[in-house]
Amino acid sequence: MKVQPQDLIDPLPAATSGLTRTEHDLLGDRQVPLEAYYGVHSVRAVENFPISGVRLRRLTELINAIAAVKQASALTNAELGLLPQEKADAIVEACQEIRAGALHDHFVVDVIQGGAGTSTNMNANEVVANRGLEVLGYARGRYEFLHPVDDVNRSQSTNDVYPTAAKVATYVAIGGLLDALETLQRSFAAKAVEFADVVAMGRTQLQDAVPMTLGQEFGAYAETIDEDRRRLAEARALITEINLGGTAVGTGLNAPREYPELARAHLAEITGIPLVTSPDLVEATQDAGAFVQLSGVLKRIAVKLSKTCNDLRLLSSGPRAGFGDITLPAVQAGSSIMPGKVNPVIPEVVNQVAFEVIGNDVTITMAAEAGQLQLNAFEPVIVHRLFMSIDRLRNASLVLASKCVDGIVANREHLRREVLHSIGLATALNPYIGYAAATALAQEALATGAGVAELALEHGLVEPDVLAQILAPENLVGMRRPSTSDPVDFTRAAHAAAEPDSGGSGDAAVEPPGEMPDAPAEDATPADLASPGPAGGRTP
Repeated sequence: MKVQPQDLIDPLPAATSGLTRTEHDLLGDRQVPLEAYYGVHSVRAVENFPISGVRLRRLTELINAIAAVKQASALTNAELGLLPQEKADAIVEACQEIRAGALHDHFVVDVIQGGAGTSTNMNANEVVANRGLEVLGYARGRYEFLHPVDDVNRSQSTNDVYPTAAKVATYVAIGGLLDALETLQRSFAAKAVEFADVVAMGRTQLQDAVPMTLGQEFGAYAETIDEDRRRLAEARALITEINLGGTAVGTGLNAPREYPELARAHLAEITGIPLVTSPDLVEATQDAGAFVQLSGVLKRIAVKLSKTCNDLRLLSSGPRAGFGDITLPAVQAGSSIMPGKVNPVIPEVVNQVAFEVIGNDVTITMAAEAGQLQLNAFEPVIVHRLFMSIDRLRNASLVLASKCVDGIVANREHLRREVLHSIGLATALNPYIGYAAATALAQEALATGAGVAELALEHGLVEPDVLAQILAPENLVGMRRPSTSDPVDFTRAAHAAAEPDSGGSGDAAVEPPGEMPDAPAEDATPADLASPGPAGGRTP
């Protein structure tokens, strides 16, 4: 079946009059809609690359960045006497209008294209030239008065325009992602404060571990996002180095020696970005390393967001036969067959975004590796996938914050029961009753189905007020252990020194940390095995 451009790509701007103008390129004459600001090169690119269905006009930041490059170049060429001031002024005005949002519908080429971005550059040259012609009082297509290549593209090549514009656009887009991640970080941090007094059971390898607070769990999520924001800011700094002025292969052919620095200065002023010219334009023209580095950081963010969402889905599982630690806000019905079912759809969509971003990173890596000699011809797919990753992560972060994290509720009573009933509580009691007694307590709890806390009280291993202090949130945060100056003396050695069989020496034998005691007798009870406990705990 023959592939038609209209089958794969959204329609071109409507040609209301049905009239055309004739434009010419090396392949011959071609009819272009009279109303179009694009020209013959753009029309051929649309016909040649009906690939992704995504037109350049969808990448707003990239269009604005290319317009900024063309504006900076016009100012530089005029300053160096290479372009009449009248033409430069017309180009600048056209670029300013584009950067303000005008004419974006006329950036019509597919974002995936052969030619290292030449179709994108020519599309921009034609739109700027045709709008500039109108500013000068001429009709579109009258290129003898303002030419897309000879004037708009003077002192430039696709090979320095496209990567420079891509870096400027990416820098801007990352700013939006940083803001979105900050929003998500604040949401998790707010929940960390809200849940600071909620004791929960920590789990390792999906098994009960030791008690902690739910606030600590959510605080960790906030911290991991903050770390990712810092790494993203570092990667963003790498893309401020540009190769504008290197032209075709980095040697600067057809551009004056002064051009690179002057153009950089104008572009930095226009964009507000602290751009620097690469010290080696030949290397910079062929290198895609900064994009690879950035993509790796985006993958890191995706992986960690996905892990966080895995946790949220697991912690909210149930409501009766799952973990049930938290409840996620219900945003839609969960099933067409199971009444009352609510699914964790927001974490699920963030998981899927992560899968996309990880796949994009593979694409970017392979495209960067495939570059040859003085140019990487595959920057269009690199740029497209970078923007997809940035856009997806930004949207996912904002949705996760507003439609999920902000509305999470802790199931406090359920969490309290789980902690008191959990075998993991035996680990928290270990410093106070001894490893052997804690082990026997855990085994009895498993055998009988009773809670560890219940058995500890039943056997007289601890008093209720001591158990409450052990489980107090302030004693779980930061793994803080009460010291000898606390109201309850938790020093096992000091307590043991007062025992009748200590010989009165005051030197208690304390097992070195990490050493395992001898196995208890099979018929030993937790009470038989208990180490001398804290004041208020079990005494002989």
